[in-house]
Amino acid sequence: MAEASSAPVAQAPLNTATPSTSTEDGSGQPPFRYFRPPQGGIERKDLPDSYFQPSTTDLKRAQASLSARTLALNNAPLKTQAMREAEEKTKRARWPTTTIRIKFSDRSQLEKTFPSTDKIKSVYAFVRNSLREDVKPIKFVLYQTPPKREFKVSDPNVRELTLAGLQLAPSSVLLLSFFDESLNQTDVPAPLDPSILAAAEDLPKPPNFDLEEKSTGEGSAAPAGRTLSGQPAPEAPPAEKKVPKWFKMGTST
Repeated sequence: MAEASSAPVAQAPLNTATPSTSTEDGSGQPPFRYFRPPQGGIERKDLPDSYFQPSTTDLKRAQASLSARTLALNNAPLKTQAMREAEEKTKRARWPTTTIRIKFSDRSQLEKTFPSTDKIKSVYAFVRNSLREDVKPIKFVLYQTPPKREFKVSDPNVRELTLAGLQLAPSSVLLLSFFDESLNQTDVPAPLDPSILAAAEDLPKPPNFDLEEKSTGEGSAAPAGRTLSGQPAPEAPPAEKKVPKWFKMGTST
């Protein structure tokens, strides 16, 4: 069972005012945005087997990413406090703000932008103040998955770090779990203040990269055997070796 934030609401230095949609905060950003749950089911379509076959570029990128993560994990214990502080300073300069989306069990999302120097307790305070009055006393915990990583205010390794130090900058999605399981059901609407529910908007549609790639390819196509400049096309390189099925299945998980 997930654990809640460290202190009861009465002891936390929270602003009890309900979030407002009419003004902006000091950063020039709207105080929050609330996205209603996606409407309808997720469109699914059968894709040809070739769609899942990684190219040489895909494999090189995956290997480079894996190597970078491995190197970072191996070097982490060797970093001094000064090195870690220098890295966080660089992150703050690059990402002065951090956008956090809180995802409720009904798939609706509450979004706010914080200074990257804020700590996780600022996010807890914002969420707490956004709840209905009857739900505010109920404890909850914020976490990420996969793998599951809980951000407990009671954890000194969490509460002492900034949002940048927690690797949440420049943007992250956190899931919310109440101690009252009845509020965690997928058919239960997010227990937010009515003023927030009234400001609900649809989630922006994600870009369709397949269509973009197709349109780019069609717009720059050249006649067979010729380059775009009209010169004879160079001899095509040997066909790329087909990736074994067992490898492809492993990379798709």
